Amino acid sequence: MSTRGWLPVRDQDFSLDNLPFGVVRPPLGPRRVVTRIGDYVLDLAAAGIEPQLTAQPTLNALLLSGRGGDVRARAADVLTGRERLDLVHALDDVDVLMPFDVRDYVDFYSSLHHATNMGRILRPESEPLLPNWRQLPVGYHGRSGTVVVTGTDVARPEGLVAGADGVPRLVPTDALDFELEVGFVVGGPPATRISPDDAHHHVFGAVLCNDWSARDVQSFEYQPLVPNLAKSFATTISAWVVTFDALRPYLVAPPCQEPAPDPYLRATRPWAIDLHLEVDLNGTTITATNFATMYWTFAQQLAHITVNGATTRGGDLFASGTVSGPTAGELGSLMEATWQGTRPLELADGTTRAFLADGDTVTLRGWCGGDEPGRPRIGFGDATGTVVAAPARRRHAEEA
Repeated sequence: MSTRGWLPVRDQDFSLDNLPFGVVRPPLGPRRVVTRIGDYVLDLAAAGIEPQLTAQPTLNALLLSGRGGDVRARAADVLTGRERLDLVHALDDVDVLMPFDVRDYVDFYSSLHHATNMGRILRPESEPLLPNWRQLPVGYHGRSGTVVVTGTDVARPEGLVAGADGVPRLVPTDALDFELEVGFVVGGPPATRISPDDAHHHVFGAVLCNDWSARDVQSFEYQPLVPNLAKSFATTISAWVVTFDALRPYLVAPPCQEPAPDPYLRATRPWAIDLHLEVDLNGTTITATNFATMYWTFAQQLAHITVNGATTRGGDLFASGTVSGPTAGELGSLMEATWQGTRPLELADGTTRAFLADGDTVTLRGWCGGDEPGRPRIGFGDATGTVVAAPARRRHAEEA
């Protein structure tokens, strides 16, 4: 799509090759759907592009319509045609909002390196991977109502944690963690029993995702089922939904799966994504890895959650699970990077962290390409959250 347009584009993450969708509130108008170009947004409804879908407070109507590709192509035509400065807003002049109403949310556990590390930490005397892990994409249903957009503060959650005497008590977590993930946004009409090789018909695009975790709460509550309070308090996503069309040139072959999965999970197309990911903690980059290492692909995840007859809806979100690579600098959580808090990290300011402290800011970043001619950089922006004290702890501090 790289045709030079009439707007200066200094931020190459959001060039004409990207054109992700989001929702903003202009200074003198209601919320509306836009596409981002550099440090500007194009008001799609003002440009006459499918106003029934774009003069909306969320992306959900556009997601459901299945017309995202057409809208994106028409936006590119406007941005490469006659100059129309009245149709754009500077990014600094608008409020960037939650892009869509999340209908259902499913989180997976699909990194071989992450699952192996967690098994070694939690079950050091046993085989790291449970018997089902290589047979299906392990996942659980999360809470869609607590998915928030980048820039939203995250209050330290509370839950039952066993004390030294073995008695569980309701306390703020002392083991708050981030999880580096990629989230996939479902579009199109309702569908079920989706084949992996049909994923492109049902995945509208992708966002960065931080599925925050309270590890001490999780360790007490998750057996024999799955995490609940340890995960449901907040999930942070980036504000710009990068379309599948923009990501298509960066699809690559996934790692070899052994044993071969059941036929409903088999694919003939390459569904891994060559997507660079980073995590900053208070300005220090502590993780740099690539999404292409994930064992289970997003196409297989979508096939798995619909194989039983469950139906998708436009606005569904499913997250990859923590993305970790094979080396020490590629770990997608503090649980792994500090080996359950026993090996604290040192930050650039000289402080150390086993888990997150109040006031800490975690920022996820991601991009494809930008590394050689013909591979333009496709950026995701950031998914940032700052930890604030638990409400009860804040109240006690104020009373003191």
